[in-house]
Amino acid sequence: MEKEIIIDATGGVLGRIASYAAKQSLLGKSIKIINCNDAMITGDKKMILAKYKAARSRGGAAMNGPHFPKHPERIMKRTVRGMLDYTKGRGLDAFKRVMCYNEVPAELHEKDKIFMKREIKVKAIKLSDLCRWI
Repeated sequence: MEKEIIIDATGGVLGRIASYAAKQSLLGKSIKIINCNDAMITGDKKMILAKYKAARSRGGAAMNGPHFPKHPERIMKRTVRGMLDYTKGRGLDAFKRVMCYNEVPAELHEKDKIFMKREIKVKAIKLSDLCRWI
């Protein structure tokens, strides 16, 4: 049984990738998610932007949080965190095993990857576009 899983997020749905990564991480596997900026968020563009802008405006430096990320790899990792009980031991250990990258690191070029690309039949936007607009 392999201990490291590399997930290519290109064309995949953000929530499905995050739930798969969270489950595998809880099973003790090291997870590397690459190409996070090409992941897709399904739904109406206005609704998605309103949701993420509200999340970002909820906190801030003056209020000492909650801090919401603006970069694609950080949003992916925060989505995985939402699917784990990161305040307790097992969930925290699982969360530490998840790494997210916007590009493919040099050490991961030749390794086998799991492609999570799906045919999307509804409206969707890329995670990189969302980060540019919020």
